Amino acid sequence: MKKVDLMMFDFDGTIADTAVDLVNSINYTLTSMRLDARPPQQIIGFVGDGVRKLIERSIGEHHLGRVEEAMTIFSRHYEKHMMDRTVLCRGIEDVLKYFQHKMKVILTNKRHHLTVAIARGLHIDRYFMEIVGADSTPFQKPDRRVVDHILEKYNVAPQKAVIIGDGINDIAVAKNAGILSCAYLNGLGDRDALIKMEADFYCESLLDVNTLFQ
Repeated sequence: MKKVDLMMFDFDGTIADTAVDLVNSINYTLTSMRLDARPPQQIIGFVGDGVRKLIERSIGEHHLGRVEEAMTIFSRHYEKHMMDRTVLCRGIEDVLKYFQHKMKVILTNKRHHLTVAIARGLHIDRYFMEIVGADSTPFQKPDRRVVDHILEKYNVAPQKAVIIGDGINDIAVAKNAGILSCAYLNGLGDRDALIKMEADFYCESLLDVNTLFQ
């Protein structure tokens, strides 16, 4: 087991299974714009780089001039429906309870106010010292500066910190910042892409985290 002082967790696909509500809001946006709806798995493949990239990928390169229109429609719909079908990822609350005395931070490319609202709605915000969203700092994963900011704030050495996430940006930012990485292979991220990233640790179940770190 590896001793760490600070644990950073991704949000979508690691803490919260937000897939259905994201898909529904994207397809509502597309049909409202008289564009074709997309298959759920294709939309899930667009998640991980923030809402603007999600929108751009969903509407397609031929409609990038309508990004602002799409952002407005999506934001209004998602804020009303983001808790319709969203639930905690299996095992995550047990992990948070197990490490209840460990410093923990949510680090996500999702907008801060949306992350806070969902975390509160799922009653897990109390486990975290801070929620760092896409608009919390000028930087987003995989830019190491977002991690550097957290390490400096909590006075933690890079080798004593780990990020747990289901996306390639989680592993990339860990490598860039010199912290440990733990890839969750059964979240929303692409499993094969995650394996190719060569994370320090892998877990099939989030409960595996309890056996990897102390």
